[in-house]
Amino acid sequence: MVEHVVVIGAGVYGAAVAAALTRRGARVTVVDAGAPAGGTSGATFSWVNSCGKRPRSYHDLNVAGMAAHRRLAADVPHGDWYHEGGNLEWAADDAGRAELRGKVAGVLDYGYEARWLSRAEALRLEPDMDPAGLPDDEIAYFPREGWIEPVRLIGHLLSSAVAGGAEPVAYDGVTGLEVTAGMVRAVWLASGRRLLADAVVNCAGPQAAAIAELAGLVLPMRNTRGVLVSTSPVAVSPSRVIHSPHVHLRPDGGGRVLLHTHEIDGAAHVSGAGEISVDPSAVGKVVEAGRALYPGLRAATVEGVRVGERPIPGDGLPVLGRVVALPNFHFAVSHSGATLSVHAGDLVAGEVLGENQDEALAAFRFERPALAAR
Repeated sequence: MVEHVVVIGAGVYGAAVAAALTRRGARVTVVDAGAPAGGTSGATFSWVNSCGKRPRSYHDLNVAGMAAHRRLAADVPHGDWYHEGGNLEWAADDAGRAELRGKVAGVLDYGYEARWLSRAEALRLEPDMDPAGLPDDEIAYFPREGWIEPVRLIGHLLSSAVAGGAEPVAYDGVTGLEVTAGMVRAVWLASGRRLLADAVVNCAGPQAAAIAELAGLVLPMRNTRGVLVSTSPVAVSPSRVIHSPHVHLRPDGGGRVLLHTHEIDGAAHVSGAGEISVDPSAVGKVVEAGRALYPGLRAATVEGVRVGERPIPGDGLPVLGRVVALPNFHFAVSHSGATLSVHAGDLVAGEVLGENQDEALAAFRFERPALAAR
């Protein structure tokens, strides 16, 4: 019988799993080497979507994740960390337009909401954009997509878990796992503390492979860095996610705007001492691209640059649920954690406590051949 569960990681997945476990009556300890939301979850674009995600099982899991966010936000009186304003996307050349047409056709075939807008229609949604930055037509609009404020969501989920009896342990990383007779029996922390465990859930994000290794498992990962630029508060009103050819952006709370390009991800460097820095000229290019699309951003300054490590399993799909060879050790690791965490975390928590989740999780098991081949 599972009574005490150790959840490793206090990001969106760890918080969601912990909240779901305590809601089901389990005793939970959530451990993290740093502060809650201090890792990838605090440095994510946090776009909630299933836009062009394949295969169909992955698309459906993301759609269920979107629905779970809506339900949670509706059920919580102050659940305003969730923002469903939609997503606008367009391309700058023939190849990009062909790719976007294919994506829209694909999601429509899945029954996902999408439609084409003209420049005038897009400007009615986002009047502060420079019309010159938009094409005449073929602007894709995905109305049910949105974004979350991950730190606030994590705060709510962890508060719910603590109210249900969970113990949060911060700044005390996992250094060892005791495995005997095909089961994890205890978790060792850097402080020397030993936690007896009936089950363990690996929600360690970019460090998930290292935690798996402590259990004698090999988890292929191909993590990448993501760089985000946050502006100072400014009187500009983007109200949804924007994917233009030269810059991606969304609101960031308090009048701030969050900016990203794929190019800036490569401008993050790690020193010999392990310190991460971002080339200032790359930051400047991102800001200029934002100002070109939203002229009101000319009054903004750079308030912060966030660098996160995206946890991406080797075949790109989530790793969720129990391990056959170590049945009380479970994974909740994926890219798209902002979209998936509430729903997938609930599925994993249910399986930890004996619920049959085979139908939902079969495509995302640790043992799948495509992952092992990486």
